[in-house]
Amino acid sequence: MLCKSVRPVGCTVHRSVGVVGMGLLRSKGMVILAGNSHPELVKAVCHHLDVRPGNCLVFFRSSRETEVEIRETVRGRDVYIIQSGTKDVNNDIMELLIIAYACRSACARKVIAVVPYLPYSTQSKRRKRGPITSKLVAKMLCASGINHLITLDLHSKEIQGFFDVPIDNLRASPFLTKYIETYITDYRNAVIVARNPGVVPRATSYAERLRLPLVVIHGEERDESDNNDGRNSPPLDQSVVEKRTTQVGLELLPMMIPKAKPPLTLVGDVNSRIAIIIDDIIDDVSKYVTAADLLHERGAYKDICYCNTWFAQSRCTASTGRKSYR
Repeated sequence: MLCKSVRPVGCTVHRSVGVVGMGLLRSKGMVILAGNSHPELVKAVCHHLDVRPGNCLVFFRSSRETEVEIRETVRGRDVYIIQSGTKDVNNDIMELLIIAYACRSACARKVIAVVPYLPYSTQSKRRKRGPITSKLVAKMLCASGINHLITLDLHSKEIQGFFDVPIDNLRASPFLTKYIETYITDYRNAVIVARNPGVVPRATSYAERLRLPLVVIHGEERDESDNNDGRNSPPLDQSVVEKRTTQVGLELLPMMIPKAKPPLTLVGDVNSRIAIIIDDIIDDVSKYVTAADLLHERGAYKDICYCNTWFAQSRCTASTGRKSYR
């Protein structure tokens, strides 16, 4: 039995059920659909475009399966699906896939996915013996019937190559630089901080736009498992090694030295300055608290952290409350 607006007896719904984010612009044949990830964003987009909400239902069945009902025609229309990643990331992906497949099955002319934060975008490299999960997600999105993807500040530009459809990778930097110039009165006395060397290209863009110096935090608090990239498998039994060496006739290569864990150091001067930390995704607050502590030790009197696309509270320590940390 399906769980809809009227709940049958004995059926439990673990997620809010309702009509979410559809708008229709009849004159241009455009339809705006959305899942349950960010209804406020959908309302803001529809209000800005002056389109009325449509009629779409995304809900859980009693078996916890996701079901979608599109209650108006999309035949021959361009469908925009607004769905971002949240803490419930796996359900967000399934909703997006099912909505896109439903639109393709209903003969939509084009299906354009608007995904501000693309889930699993941080898993774009193979580590140890793990998969490249972002490539799997890209293949699933393309197979569901999506013809075009619009996203914001991909964690890695190379992810665009995983898709077989066009991608628009928009930038948030023009809006954030304008915000810094408007709301930070003493921003000329600030420095742009890259929390790790991997953020340097992104932070350099902000530093050049704002004409501010760049500071880099080198080294990172990592788990010991991250120091080993998986290339050094456990050694074989000595008898097997000797047999293989005799057959091949080659000397064994020496084992590679494991990667060292560098200490947390600061490259640049932040004394008596505002430290503006730039990053695209904040998924572990404790790392930024550690960076803020280091900046305060080096003389920074205020820390401001800007995140381009996504923020998720995870391991947040009590020291966050006493920092000027936003």
